[in-house]
Amino acid sequence: MAFNHLPTGVHDALSALSVTPVTHSVPMADNQLPRVGAAHSPARSVLDRLAGSADRAARITHTEHLPPRTGRHARWPERIRPEVVEAVRNAGIEHLWEHQARVAEQALSGTSVVVATGTASGKTLSYLVPVVSTLLDGAAERGGRGTTALYLAPTKALAADQRRSVGELTAPLGSAVRPAVFDGDTPVEERDWARRYANYLLTNPDMLHRSILPGHPRWSSFLRALRYVVVDECHSYRGVFGSHVAQVIRRLRRVCARYGSEPVFLLASATASEPAEAAGRLTGLPVVEVTDDASPRGELVFALWEPPLTELHGEQGAPVRRSATAETADLLTDLAVQGTRTVAFVRSRRAAEMIALIAQERLAAVDRSLPGRVAAYRGGYLPEERRGLEQALHSGEILGLSATNALELGMDVSGLDAVLLAGYPGTRASLWQQAGRAGRAGQGSLAVLVARDDPLDTYLVHHPEALFRQPVESTVLDPDNPYVLAPHLCAAAAELPLTEEDLALFGPAAPGLLPQLERRRLLRRRATAWHWPRSDRAADLADIRGQGGAPVQVVEAGTGRLLGTVDAAAAHTTVHTGAVHLHQGRTYVVRELDLADSVALVEESSPPYSTTARDTTAISVLETATEVPWGAGRLCFGSVEVTNQVVSFLRRRLITNEVLGESKLDLPPRTLRTRAVWWTVTEDQLDEASIAPESLAGALHAAEHAAIGILPLFATCDRWDIGGVSVPLHPDTLLPTVFVYDGQPGGAGFSERAFQVASRWLRATREAIAACECEAGCPSCIQSPKCGNGNDPLDKRAAVRLLGTLLSGAPSE
Repeated sequence: MAFNHLPTGVHDALSALSVTPVTHSVPMADNQLPRVGAAHSPARSVLDRLAGSADRAARITHTEHLPPRTGRHARWPERIRPEVVEAVRNAGIEHLWEHQARVAEQALSGTSVVVATGTASGKTLSYLVPVVSTLLDGAAERGGRGTTALYLAPTKALAADQRRSVGELTAPLGSAVRPAVFDGDTPVEERDWARRYANYLLTNPDMLHRSILPGHPRWSSFLRALRYVVVDECHSYRGVFGSHVAQVIRRLRRVCARYGSEPVFLLASATASEPAEAAGRLTGLPVVEVTDDASPRGELVFALWEPPLTELHGEQGAPVRRSATAETADLLTDLAVQGTRTVAFVRSRRAAEMIALIAQERLAAVDRSLPGRVAAYRGGYLPEERRGLEQALHSGEILGLSATNALELGMDVSGLDAVLLAGYPGTRASLWQQAGRAGRAGQGSLAVLVARDDPLDTYLVHHPEALFRQPVESTVLDPDNPYVLAPHLCAAAAELPLTEEDLALFGPAAPGLLPQLERRRLLRRRATAWHWPRSDRAADLADIRGQGGAPVQVVEAGTGRLLGTVDAAAAHTTVHTGAVHLHQGRTYVVRELDLADSVALVEESSPPYSTTARDTTAISVLETATEVPWGAGRLCFGSVEVTNQVVSFLRRRLITNEVLGESKLDLPPRTLRTRAVWWTVTEDQLDEASIAPESLAGALHAAEHAAIGILPLFATCDRWDIGGVSVPLHPDTLLPTVFVYDGQPGGAGFSERAFQVASRWLRATREAIAACECEAGCPSCIQSPKCGNGNDPLDKRAAVRLLGTLLSGAPSE
């Protein structure tokens, strides 16, 4: 892989800023940094060197010290076979931790269980021990294929990593345990072997949905003997994706029942709120939870880092803070120079590439051997590229990696010393999941959250209690969403005729959908069951990742070479004509986006800018499901129709984010029926808040932007999962109204959660705006990176007064 193709724009930006790598020879004085406990701990020493100047130290707003914790062992459960105990001991583990033993006992007794403990707490062994022991029992009792188990991972990388773990543990057991990966990268001949002979199948919900369940007769021997289903990283199944997976699991349970099996579900989750309830929604079964983490933990030093304001100005003259991407690239460079093994987690594919490129450029100035030891890891790479990076990280060949959450979920990346988070990852569950990637061998570690220039990140680095003193969020999903449920009813009917007795499995909304599906000729009733009447595949009706169609192929125009893919839902914003696209260290500009053929043609180029799409949105109320008086105003939740159109894109100078210009786009509008929360204010409330008519639009608009930015603190969503509209006089409410809606058909549960916690959510929104140090509004409080109106009008002070008046009428919680 070539990593030396840095865009000329990056060279220009670095030269303009006179950026050079930080010198590490002088450690900073103790009084330059908040105390974190042990003065000379390795993690503290690394942080001291990063903050090696007064300017750097001032960027640290808070440092949290999590002391080391000793572990608590338990006796081996009596029903675990001695061969398994011996295999685990051969791996260097003499005893199980208490929570591992409890999970094993529940599993062996036939009870579905979720283990929700911290990162690196040994969740894998919690389910592997009972699964492997049962597979050995089955092989001894049944002969032939024996008992089987199914493992579901949200990512291919995690399944591949688990395959390595299973293989290492079971190697001494001979052929009694036969693991195999079955995913989109598996060659045809290996797929056939897995179907015929594997008794521990590692796959993902996509393959279960599209291949195994539609072809269940070919998997009959595997499904008939299925004893366990392991659902790893189950907290990642949230929103629309989680709702789809919940219905796929219900289809699996139904097909298993056809073959006489009733598998026990073993779920593993990061620390989460109400894990048993979330696991029950996901599986449709009662689930017992194990949450008392008995594993030891190394010291963790966690710093909150706010990049400084620059002398540049953005839209409407707002001050511009140094980007989290540039700041994280600096820190990754410094850590690599120190020899500190680090992963930098980022929010987007583009940022993953940019951080790696910038770090490689700066490392080359220090030591020409270092740039090749830093790389990017993201979704969209071809399988061989992805596997090569995983192997290089495991071997230690790569010293620093900038990665999207494709690497976040559970991979056993041992030996890491530090984790950088380029922006809040959206949920506290993901925050701790990412921070826990370092120190996985029990050693101390450093985590640094680098704030982006947006309301939520700014709020968090100045309110550390919101991160360190609050429970992890509950997982939000809605399996009864009709847009999710309807195609799965069709898929279920194609797998086996759907009967009245089956409907309870799919939830209370199922009976009401059947007549609609019959009218659309997607189901046909014959005698006592509904059948799939068409020749095409019913499973193709449901896109479980919620991506809205076939991925868009990114093709190099001059050669026809396929570079990768982009989700259909993201194509309008990421590979529109003129967009800058990064892939494996090279920069391309999109020459044409062909929506009809789902192809984006790109040409290699080195522009001195990045691009950001902008859109406009209109909204209409279809149904008000619930409303609550807030003084004279109203808080409402219901169904809406949203019309969205990407209208232009901004060009921003690399590194500094300075806006260079805006170009118009001609893309078709897209219509979405979804769920929303909205609030209205009356003329009397506007008078009470001293909102003049000329300030109303700016006050509503500013409140909308900030509310969207803060909502991920209260619901397991990202600001890009939701949208918003503010209208001084909305035709449906006949009042000034602010809407916040789910960005998926039928809703994802986020706006409903916002309705439930509206008082806390909007109080945090008001506080974030009021506390920002800017004069009239900036990206840290009320400006939005995706605003189609150019962040105009916005009125910061009026928004604070308006929210204050609205909240004065909020019911007490």
